[in-house]
Amino acid sequence: MPFAATVLTLYPEMFPGLLSVSLAGRALARGDWSLETVQIRDFASDKHRTVDDTPAGGGAGMVLRADVLATALDSVPAGRPVLALTPRGRPITQARIRELAAGPGVILICGRFEGFDERFFEARPEVEQVSLADIVLSGGEPAALTMLDACIRLLPGVMGAAASGSEESFEDGLLEYPHYTRPVSWEGRTIPEVLRSGDHARIAAWRKARAEEDTRSRRPDLWERHIGARAQPASGARHGDTDETT
Repeated sequence: MPFAATVLTLYPEMFPGLLSVSLAGRALARGDWSLETVQIRDFASDKHRTVDDTPAGGGAGMVLRADVLATALDSVPAGRPVLALTPRGRPITQARIRELAAGPGVILICGRFEGFDERFFEARPEVEQVSLADIVLSGGEPAALTMLDACIRLLPGVMGAAASGSEESFEDGLLEYPHYTRPVSWEGRTIPEVLRSGDHARIAAWRKARAEEDTRSRRPDLWERHIGARAQPASGARHGDTDETT
């Protein structure tokens, strides 16, 4: 069965968007994955098709109604992870993306306005709240497109080389090593000699060292997690939260 993506949104016309071109677009045309959009507004019960209301306790903006969201979600067959895109969620990780890509698909709920009525999550505990980054977007749709792209590129046959998905940033807890290509010399800058040596052992050692150096200097948060993971005992279960926008 192909990877099946369902997106609950107030703007279905935003899909497939960028996913209709390049690797994702070709994979969609081949049937490697499928996309369905669900218009949340179709599940409003009043004649005005109202999906939001003012915040309880006052304040600016509007809040997506729990009853409408729940009815929309309940219309979608179960059996796939359900993720709600909200800046209040836990940051999505490459590890979680790889888990999703290995499964039957995903159901994504795109936030809008001031966010979701919290009772929706209380009533539907299976819904994971996830965030793309520490930023706030106008809605969850751009984050949904990004997350789907991250999943689709990992599907079998989508990328040209199998190693393309394993030797890159975050796959081993580090940023990827820097890359170079022809010409050998450009504006007085030369490709490092080790990469031109043909010595695969030296090249691998250089790439590992640069990945560690760049992660340590550019992303100290990743580096701390990386060295913490290395310090874990080789056997025995690890206890802790599983890493899971807008």
